[in-house]
Amino acid sequence: MTPGSVNTGGDASPPQNSGERSGQRPSLYSLRNVVKEFDGPGEKVCVLQGLNLDIQEGDSAAVVGASGSGKSTLLHILGTLAEPGAGELSFRGTNMRTLDAGAKARLRNESIGFIFQFHHLLPEFTTLENVAMQAVIGGCSMQAALDRAADMLERVGLAGRARFAVGLLSGGERQRAAIARALMQDPVVLLADEPTGNLDEKNGMLVAELLARLNAEQGTAVVVATHNPELAGRMARRFELKSGELYEQSR
Repeated sequence: MTPGSVNTGGDASPPQNSGERSGQRPSLYSLRNVVKEFDGPGEKVCVLQGLNLDIQEGDSAAVVGASGSGKSTLLHILGTLAEPGAGELSFRGTNMRTLDAGAKARLRNESIGFIFQFHHLLPEFTTLENVAMQAVIGGCSMQAALDRAADMLERVGLAGRARFAVGLLSGGERQRAAIARALMQDPVVLLADEPTGNLDEKNGMLVAELLARLNAEQGTAVVVATHNPELAGRMARRFELKSGELYEQSR
């Protein structure tokens, strides 16, 4: 394989083109020769080396790899929170280099849901208010945002916790509230960076099941960076990021 291409590894069959694999679903992400470097002590550290990747709408994919391998960096690039040092990123056919900062911010708010290892819920607000906040920031009226937030909390099994202070929620409930918040703008993709990293096995499994169900029932694409084999196993596609290159693993 050439550096940066997706290697199916082992005795896997030759990689299919995106149309064969996805049933002609539209392209969501296309990365071509993406490079990302950071300044290290005395030299630059290259975490992504000429990486190529195609994700279709409705895909579910896990990115695994050692700590520091660049998983979070890749998700930040997919979420337009970081720019590649070289190469091209397209989202639904639009080259991200053609968008200014304001256009990228609107795209993130309208089309991409983010879930992080830490829930980032604000303790001074109720669960319902935390979930509603993103829609209010996006221009939705408070009442409409609260109504939709209630629907999202019901969807993730937290309807009975809507009026609770965040501090009264368990770790698993807080992460499910963070997923509800990520769903508020009806995103086409959820980007989840170690979403089960702070959870025990039981709650980690619940979050993994929830993400898989959202993908299967709603068609929301899901891309997760994870060390959790249970979560990775719930995704239709699995990639390993190693030495700056991405390898698609056979299932």
